[in-house]
Amino acid sequence: MLYYLFEFLNSHFDIPGGGLFRFITFRGILAGILSLFIAIFYGKKIILFLRRKQLGESVRELGLEGQTEKSGTPTMGGIIIILATLIPTLIFAKPDNIYVIMLIITLLWMGAIGALDDYLKIYRKNKDGLAGIFKIIGQVGLGVIIGSIMCFHPAITIKEKITNYDYVSHKTTKSLSAEKKSLETNVPFFKNNEFNYQKVLFWLDDEAAMKYAWLIFIPIVIFIITAVSNGANLTDGIDGLAAGVSIPVVGTLGAFAWISGNVIFSDYLNIMYIPNTGELSIFIAAFMGGLIGFLWYNGFPAQIFMGDTGSLTIGGVIAVMAIIVRKELLIPVLCGIFLIENLSVVMQVAYFKYTKKKYGEGRRIFLMAPLHHHFQKKKIHENKIVLRFVIIGGLLAIISLLTLKIR
Repeated sequence: MLYYLFEFLNSHFDIPGGGLFRFITFRGILAGILSLFIAIFYGKKIILFLRRKQLGESVRELGLEGQTEKSGTPTMGGIIIILATLIPTLIFAKPDNIYVIMLIITLLWMGAIGALDDYLKIYRKNKDGLAGIFKIIGQVGLGVIIGSIMCFHPAITIKEKITNYDYVSHKTTKSLSAEKKSLETNVPFFKNNEFNYQKVLFWLDDEAAMKYAWLIFIPIVIFIITAVSNGANLTDGIDGLAAGVSIPVVGTLGAFAWISGNVIFSDYLNIMYIPNTGELSIFIAAFMGGLIGFLWYNGFPAQIFMGDTGSLTIGGVIAVMAIIVRKELLIPVLCGIFLIENLSVVMQVAYFKYTKKKYGEGRRIFLMAPLHHHFQKKKIHENKIVLRFVIIGGLLAIISLLTLKIR
């Protein structure tokens, strides 16, 4: 909002320093600072409010060290992340940018699903919360919305780089094509790594494949949003873990968004130029500020838990960010912690069922799933588990950034 206000004031009154609001980096820094302030200052007030309302976590007995002490800790702390992201975004970002709109929709949509789940757990004393089928319906609904926008909205475009050679002057020049609709994405670690989803429909001619590519793309978007949001939800099991491992992921996606939306740097790194994605930097800076501010209170010993209000929101936002910047195929690397947490549960359940059917008695691969509980069962302090997971997450983020050059 302030962007347009200062544009108007500058055009009429030429306010000193008002032109700074034209720069994405300046607005991004302000958004991050304001978000951090909101999360830390108002986060304390939200914690006190949740305590007064007795919105505490009901901890199930799992035989984990220090578990009983966590009972009654306020939950639904994802509200802090949502507010700390939403307010600076509305103030500093261009509200008509379609990518910003998509992320605001995701933030509120997944936050609402998570809040309903937490509400049922607390007020209805239902430990399972919202039935799994309804969570999936919500995730599928968001996937359909995001996938449809990516496929059909006229502002979702890319520009191709064109290299021209002048045989008279013997000079090579570069230019950009006109904006065009495309479902191209990036395949990490491969040279000439752009892949178009319409190529899956190889038996159709180009026009028909372009027309029906949404039949392939939208289910993939649904799968990605569901998988990443559930991975973040499973990761949120000990103090500071989900927020801690999410920060390097979000920061990396912010770098991708800024570079992809900058014509100079995208050309230098020879990556896809996606107009208007630079504006995502404001949302991402605010989101990072909210995560860091929330971690201030969520680090061991936690004064508040994010609940599904936060974990589902984090996963959904990360998934949509990756889809927007055409890095969804990099998610298994970038979100490697979420992936192994997901896989540990799938492997544990599948192996238990298999051995129970074969031997009449269920056996386990891990002492407990998700994976972080396995290490807790091995008597490793949760602080050390979180620190090591964050270090691994940071290394995966660095590897993801290296894909800009390693192909």
